[in-house]
Formats: sequence, structure tokens, C-alpha cells
Amino acid sequence: MEIAVLAIGDELLNGDQPDTNTAAIARLLGEHGLVLREAACVRDREEEIAPALSRLATTHQTVIVTGGLGPTADDRTTRGAARALGVPLSLDPVALQQIRARFQNWGRPMHPRDEKQALLPSRATVLPNPCGVAPGFHLRHPQGADLFFLPGVPDEMCAMLADSVLPRLLERAAQRPERAQQRLTVFGLPEPEVETRLEQAALPEGIEIAYTVDNSLVRVRLSASGPAAQQRVDRAEVAARRALEENLVALGDETMAGATARLLTAAGLTVALAESCTGGLIAKLLTDQPGASAFLERGAVTYANAAKTGWLKVPAPLLAKSGAVSGECALAMARGIRRAAGTDLGLAVTGIAGPDGGSPEKPVGTVFLALVTAEGERVEEFHFRGDRHRVRLRSACEALDWLRRQALGRLASQLAVGLES
Repeated sequence: MEIAVLAIGDELLNGDQPDTNTAAIARLLGEHGLVLREAACVRDREEEIAPALSRLATTHQTVIVTGGLGPTADDRTTRGAARALGVPLSLDPVALQQIRARFQNWGRPMHPRDEKQALLPSRATVLPNPCGVAPGFHLRHPQGADLFFLPGVPDEMCAMLADSVLPRLLERAAQRPERAQQRLTVFGLPEPEVETRLEQAALPEGIEIAYTVDNSLVRVRLSASGPAAQQRVDRAEVAARRALEENLVALGDETMAGATARLLTAAGLTVALAESCTGGLIAKLLTDQPGASAFLERGAVTYANAAKTGWLKVPAPLLAKSGAVSGECALAMARGIRRAAGTDLGLAVTGIAGPDGGSPEKPVGTVFLALVTAEGERVEEFHFRGDRHRVRLRSACEALDWLRRQALGRLASQLAVGLES
């Protein structure tokens, strides 16, 4: 099946908003053996929407359109669709009832302008919006293409894609060849090294490999199509696990933080964090995970020296001698937060994220990470490149990796004890 996406919105082309919807659509389609063949993006202009839609409808069996269904004057997708198909707009009673019901459920008055969202091209079939106001709709192009129109709000779009669009696509593509894929997230290895290891891993024949670099992470997609596709991908995953070893941090949709949280919980470890240059980013990534209270006892953002001495009991003479950005300070911070919290692990980070504050001795990107446990202490100096955001994110990822490996070590020890008994 030839499938295309048309993303609509000035904000997508002027840099105000990234187009995350196209990636989400491609990901969901791929999970069900469907392939996105083309993606296009146009401004909120009726005279641009109509020809783009017509072009895609003549070369694809399905076009998924996102954005431009809202109540304001710059939402012009329905007009562009009507223009492309040469049909008028009319107030759809089903769409209007859905909009009114949504506001009633929210206990909010409906603004008169919201009625605009029920103006649909004639012959449109309404697609319910379970999360928001703007209904979607389906049209059949004269040349046979199915056109699905969805809101641009990502949560609404994803819900409607799964509920109203995907089942129809799967029904039409019932004879599609079997297709399977698995996604790997790798940390601590550069992309060329990941590729080299997988080339030497003797993956099964017919496995397609795609690489993407996301800041400090390398994401790998293993895919196959045809007979026994899932079995081949499963064998490829086993081979990749052996090749990448502990640098493989997550599988599928799981994030690095999600994998770290899962392992800490399984190992029964508790953690306390003391953050300076990351400003609570490590705690944020961990508490994004459901059930984080099982392992995270507390997190302290000790940015100023007064906070380090007051909350963490970092000795003032140590700060005067070594400075806040030093291995000595990071270790004292980790000791202090672990002592205060009574946790298994105390982790601390301090550094210079930039763009200012660096020196020849300690340039921007200098970061110290420290971990204190009952078994010992570890402190390490890093020099990360990039802007403030990249330095902070790389520091947080490194911290997550330390915690992840600590949990893996504990689980291995627990397994060994169980085998001995």
C-alpha cells in the first residue's frame, strides 16, 4: 500500500514547532507492517494545501493529513480539501454534536468560533476525537485514494490514528507481506563502532539496519519482511545483544531512563541525587517513569555553594581549595546526599554547562560525576562538547548509565547467589 503524509501548518515550516506527527505516524505504521512512502509539508494556505493534496492522492492509495482543523482563521485544511475535491463545505450535524458533547463533558461553554470545526467538505465521514474538540474526517478521492484528516495536536492525532485510521488501513492491506522490526538504543559507543559491531555479528540474511544519532544515543532499527520475518528479527536481536553488550541500554519504545528505572526497581536499590549543573534533569528523567518512588528517595538541586554546604555538608575549605567544579566536590556532594537520605546509592554531578564560566583549566563542558555506595566510591571527570543543552543532557545520560550499570551488577550478584543456593 502506497501511503503518504501531508503535514499542514506555518509553524512547521518557520521553526516554531517540530513536526513530530509524521514520525509518530511512520512509527505506528511500521509496527504493523505498513510503510510510509512520502511525507510533505505545506503552509496554512488553501492555495498550497489543495494542489499538494491532489498530487499525493494521485500517486498514493492513502494520504494522512495532519493539522489545520482548529477554530481560528489560520486553520484552512478543510477549505483546502474541499477545493481539491471540488465540493462545497457544509455544517456537519454529527461533527457539531461531537463538539458540543466535548464541551459539555468538560463543563465549559462552547465559543461560537468552535462551530467552524464542524464545517466539513460534503460527503465527508466524521472521525471521532476522543481527546480534544476538532473532529477528523475521511474522504474518498475521485481516483480512489483514501484521505484521512486528523488534528495537529500530537496526543489527539495519535489517538485518532490508532482508533480510526489504522484499522481501515489494515483491513485494506490484509494481504500485505509479514514485516517485523525491533529498535535498539545504544549508549557509550559512536555510530561507526555500533555499525562495525553489528556488521561482525553475523545477523540473519534479509535484515535491514537503519541508524539514527540522537545526541549521545545511537538508535538502531532492525527490520525484515517476507516469510519468517519475526523469527529473523528475533535472531538478529540476540546477535545484536551479544555484539553491543552492556552498551545496549533499551529495546523497543523503552527509553534509557525507563530502562534505568526498571532495573533499579528490580534490583531493589534506592537512590538519592545531588545535582548542580544539570539542575534537576536527572531527577526529571527518572520521575517521568511510573513507579519512580520505588527507588528514588530524593533529589536536591544544589546550584550555589551555600546550598552545597548547607544541604549536603560539603566543607567550605574544600570548596575554597578545589572549587565547586571538581572531583572532590562531586564526591562530597554524593556522600552528603546519601548520608542525609540513607539510600543505597548517592549520585552527584557538578560542572560547567556554559556558555560562560569556563577557564583554561576547566573549560565549558567540564563535568564531574560521583557515585557513593556501601561498597565503595567512584568519581570521574568528563569533557563534553556542544551547547548548554547538550552538555546537560550528556551529563544526565552518563549519570543514568552509571545507575543502570550499578543495578545490572546488583542483579547479577543476586542471580549468582541464587544459583549457588
